[in-house]
Amino acid sequence: MYLTTDKKKEIFAKHGKSDADTGSAEGQVALFTFRINHLSQHLKKNHKDFATEKSLVKLVGKRKRLLDYLKSKDISRYRAIIADLGLRK
Repeated sequence: MYLTTDKKKEIFAKHGKSDADTGSAEGQVALFTFRINHLSQHLKKNHKDFATEKSLVKLVGKRKRLLDYLKSKDISRYRAIIADLGLRK
């Protein structure tokens, strides 16, 4: 599997407050971004995999809603995670 517990801990340690902090918005956005990138690469090879395409669209929507929440609550944290992950808005 592409997303092991070690990889999750690494993502949350880098973008969250600690490796056990799975609830922070920054950690969740980073995890969603990792999964979105993986699914995008999968769909480049398997363009007829419509179930994966649907789950990718759902994930992008979740990430967008989470980023909108973060933007409304704390704009500095929002700008930091956008710059760190290389997202554009």
